[in-house]
Amino acid sequence: MLRLQGLQAEGKGWREIARETGHSKNTVKKYLRDGHPVEAKRRPQRRTKLEPFIQQIEQWMSEGLFNCVAMKQRLEKMGYTGGVTQIKAFVHPHRPPRQVQAKRRYETKPGQQAQIDWGFCEEQDENGRTHKVAVFVMVLGYSRSIYVEFTRRCDIHSFLRCFIHALEHFSGVPKFGLTDHVKTVVIGRNDDGTPKWHPLFEDFVLTVGLTPKLCRVRVPQTKGKIERGVGFVKDNFWPGRRFTGMADLNRQALTWCQHRM
Repeated sequence: MLRLQGLQAEGKGWREIARETGHSKNTVKKYLRDGHPVEAKRRPQRRTKLEPFIQQIEQWMSEGLFNCVAMKQRLEKMGYTGGVTQIKAFVHPHRPPRQVQAKRRYETKPGQQAQIDWGFCEEQDENGRTHKVAVFVMVLGYSRSIYVEFTRRCDIHSFLRCFIHALEHFSGVPKFGLTDHVKTVVIGRNDDGTPKWHPLFEDFVLTVGLTPKLCRVRVPQTKGKIERGVGFVKDNFWPGRRFTGMADLNRQALTWCQHRM
């Protein structure tokens, strides 16, 4: 009320006062002329497109999923029609702090290198007991295309089976395959210091025409793409994942990989 009088005292007319206060011209005129009180306008709060899915997002965050792009892809299947910006704005205050050190990026030419490694995810059975699930991951050095396959075991036979499936998925064989010092690849050192390859792995790479290479010991940066790839599976694909068995899980993983090629 006093504000309207103050604006009038400043020499402003009814139209200008109406524009500044949001009231209609007739309302302003009536108050200033007759002294009737004017109630402030209350704008109704808009219901955002994200609001119906807040509970689901909070559940994903409690399970460790904070990747907003992954959330958007899942929410779209549930009927969400908004953008990723709304999701980021909601998730950001809840995101755990992350310290990242700058590293020199090592690039390779197309078809030159693939990086391969095992990772482990955890699942709970119906009794609440936790079990580890092995995951084979291959990342192409140039395109960053990824192949993922889950297994109950990570022995040499599972490793080679996943390796073949990965080459089939990429429809080709890279020149080099960079791996960690795992027993499915190397079983020791020869007298001259060269790697002593696992015989089944050595036969395999000779057959497909791939040259194996080992990353430097205790220097994970030499295989940074696969380190990030395994982490990406754990942070993006795995949290909140529901599946009926290993076959169903790998069907979902393959669809996830194809979506990123």
